[in-house]
Amino acid sequence: MALPEATVNATEARIAGLQTPEAGWSAPARKSALARLRAMGLPQRRDEYWKYTRPDTLVQADAPTASLFETEERPLFGEIDQLYLVFVDGVFDPEASDDLSMEGITIERLADVGSADIHWARDLYGVLETRGQDPVARPLAAFNTAFATDGLLIHVHGTPSRPIRLMYQHADESSDAVLHHVVRVDAGASVTILENGPAAARFNKCMEIDIADGGQLHHIRAQGRDHERRAATHMFARLGTESVFKSFTLTANGVLTRNEVVVELTGDNGVAHVAGACVGDGDFHHDDTVFITHDAVNCESRQVFKKVLRNGATGVFQGKILVREGAQKTDGYQISQSLLLDGDSQFLAKPELEIYADDVACSHGSTSGAIDEDAMFYLRSRGVPEGEATDLLTLAFLAEAVEEIENETLREDLVQRLADWLQRRR
Repeated sequence: MALPEATVNATEARIAGLQTPEAGWSAPARKSALARLRAMGLPQRRDEYWKYTRPDTLVQADAPTASLFETEERPLFGEIDQLYLVFVDGVFDPEASDDLSMEGITIERLADVGSADIHWARDLYGVLETRGQDPVARPLAAFNTAFATDGLLIHVHGTPSRPIRLMYQHADESSDAVLHHVVRVDAGASVTILENGPAAARFNKCMEIDIADGGQLHHIRAQGRDHERRAATHMFARLGTESVFKSFTLTANGVLTRNEVVVELTGDNGVAHVAGACVGDGDFHHDDTVFITHDAVNCESRQVFKKVLRNGATGVFQGKILVREGAQKTDGYQISQSLLLDGDSQFLAKPELEIYADDVACSHGSTSGAIDEDAMFYLRSRGVPEGEATDLLTLAFLAEAVEEIENETLREDLVQRLADWLQRRR
């Protein structure tokens, strides 16, 4: 079926002047991605998976400007030893970064090795993104594969002693960053990846993750600071037998954020947990879209998302669990909840289950509500001021999502960051 003329025009306007590399191992994947992008078109408001989120500013030709945000907050994740890697407006900054070498892992820049003829990432770059286009089209991810010029290629062949921290700095008010990371975790290997920072005025990021049998990847991300920023992120993960993928995202501030996570459980006894907590105030729109496919026996998945909204903020959750035929003993859990601190905010949810196996335990639920009046009365009657009582109940509401972080130090750091954010906005 032919695309509407408006969609074709918008797509061509966005890619006008952009070029995909014509040589190197990534060239075929980029060419294929560009063809997919033109076939599906950039997202429009009438698209089923974009009906709750206006994609206009994510797809327009020029990036909207975003004022830089100065803060005296202590550095996030600053209390732990880490491999510190910095991107400024989507470009890797080697001067501000640690040396890329570390035991148990090999890290290279896409910009440095993308023109080579052969590279291990050729078997993954754009491959998981392509698989993630069915049954739901994800055109911004195809755009990323076609045009990303920088990013990291991370091959984990052991267990590094330190987590890898990707710091995204925003220095230009009109920056338009496109980053693509590829992560391969070998059998029995394990790694923790941390991400934080505003990144750019408009940010399009894609991360493809392939976890072999018995491998583990823990991912913790914090999005915040510059409120006027806009971001569309994608994570595509494929899990082997007895492998583990756990991802948590904390979001505070941001006029528009859409995080998509697509997970395939292809080996028996795999575990995939995807969780998020967000706090939004005013012109804040936050969209979590998750699709988990069970295609193996005795696998576990969890989706836990909590959103705290006030002063007209909007939260969106679209989550699906697909259990394919033969994926017996599946354990799938999905919960999305919002705490609305006033009558102007809204939470839009679309939870889904699609099951083709008969021996499964799957559940989903979604709720919205205000602060519990009895709990508030209890705290106030014991002398707790209203603002502090609201903060305590808010943190208690977010706890189920935050508890998905296994590392206690990182978990406490993010909880304190949440508490500080709430206190500043009493």
